[in-house]
Amino acid sequence: MNSSPTIRFSDAIIQILESENVKYIFGHPGEQILPLYDSLRQSKIKHVLMRHEQGAAHAADAYARISRNFGLCIATAGPGALNLTMGIATAYKDSVPLLIITGDIPTNLRGGNVFQEIEVCKVFKPITIKSSNIKNPEEGILKLKEAINQLKYGKTGPIHLSIPKDVLQEPVDKSLIYKEVIFTSKTNHKELNTRINAAIKVIEKAKKPVILVGAGVIWSNAIDKVLNFAEKHKIPISTTYHSRGIFPENNPLNLGMMGTRGTEASNYAGENSDVLIALGSRLSERTTAHMGPCKIIQVNLDEKNLKGEINIQTDVGEFIDSLTDLHVPNTKEWLNELSKYPTYHKIKTDYNDVPIKPQTAIQEILDASEDSIIVNDAGSHTTWLALLHKKQSSFIFSGGLAPMGYSIPGSVGASLANPQKNIVVIAGDGGFQMTSQELATIAQLNLPILICIINNSSLGIIKQWQKIYYGNTYEVELQNPDFIKLAESYHIKAKRIKLPGKVSPTVKEALKLRKPYIIEIIVDKEEFIPLDK
Repeated sequence: MNSSPTIRFSDAIIQILESENVKYIFGHPGEQILPLYDSLRQSKIKHVLMRHEQGAAHAADAYARISRNFGLCIATAGPGALNLTMGIATAYKDSVPLLIITGDIPTNLRGGNVFQEIEVCKVFKPITIKSSNIKNPEEGILKLKEAINQLKYGKTGPIHLSIPKDVLQEPVDKSLIYKEVIFTSKTNHKELNTRINAAIKVIEKAKKPVILVGAGVIWSNAIDKVLNFAEKHKIPISTTYHSRGIFPENNPLNLGMMGTRGTEASNYAGENSDVLIALGSRLSERTTAHMGPCKIIQVNLDEKNLKGEINIQTDVGEFIDSLTDLHVPNTKEWLNELSKYPTYHKIKTDYNDVPIKPQTAIQEILDASEDSIIVNDAGSHTTWLALLHKKQSSFIFSGGLAPMGYSIPGSVGASLANPQKNIVVIAGDGGFQMTSQELATIAQLNLPILICIINNSSLGIIKQWQKIYYGNTYEVELQNPDFIKLAESYHIKAKRIKLPGKVSPTVKEALKLRKPYIIEIIVDKEEFIPLDK
């Protein structure tokens, strides 16, 4: 009797990923992951060589946010795996679907404190949905398929598989590649229906309802459903920072962002509503900063995020679908009340000062960016961007964890996810230098990415907090390199701007080229962001 045909486990992994239409893997090779790289070499999946593993995780994260599919990054054992942690933690805090595969030392060496050995899964456990040590190919195929199903149909976030080098090279029955693994939800449907019915009763009694939309609406592909629901029942919408730009800004129901840095209209709604319907939001302390004593109906797939009065653990789209017989009271008076408050921030930006005011620079960037995808970093410019961003557009950033350095590698993933679009990065001089090595990746792939460096020669937001709370500054002034020469060393065209009015035309000129481009904007070192009221 002939035995079933076998295949190398690393080859099986790639075949499974190909069957899931994975287009890109972001990574950096190392000894213990080499069998997977050997299999990838013969695959139609494109490997994107990042210059640092942190960059690989951030790129995969941004790819997921723009494509709305899971992102995938790989690294070797020990230092390679640990370098991923910043990016994995970022994805975890923002519930971004990420699959991480790391190599590990051979099984016969484990436990001997050998070269580059470390218990990676223990490190990854608090920043992933699940982190698994794979003991054999059969278990590996099962765990891989379970992870993919979870990322596609369940709560989203990073899932990690650690696979020893020798296991990657072992043979496995080829038929396992095609064996279906069914995604099983742990939902108690009776309990779910009870909670949905309770929510319906609360909404039908509401006089001042508000819908708060978080990033979960994006991951459930429910943007149109939520907007149609709001328009049908005339319920105003507030957004979290993560859902900025997904609804038309000129829609009269769109109140803008709620919470810290929120609009007057949205924060008034939060303080005075009687029922808040939180869809796909984790209700962070920043979002709830201006929330009154209302009843909260919270819909979220991730149980750890549920903290409302009525908690409904389900997909946002499915929740909206269940509200077909809903009868919402007339909200005309409530909408009239809200109409007295602006849905945008009134920020003066038409300064002619030299150095340029940072808010002037960012307004000019936004005015010239048209329908580009905006990739933001962490820093004082982030607040200016939050206050000034008014249009419907793709806008991504590292929100819950907010590491500096997200934007440069993130722009790589965003560009590959939507190659038709220009990518505009807005980064401070501090954040830019955290991951500037990824300029090599951008240049090598010749991606249409414009990087705008807001250069105040300091760690601006930390400088502001030091002055406010401690009366003086310490270790926040930066002696920066010549960013123009740095760009040119990577064969990237660059320009330095010192005068207001020159930013917008330069941005427009750069975007027309559809090539890597850096604009350094020298801004006022002493201009601070306004404090939240």
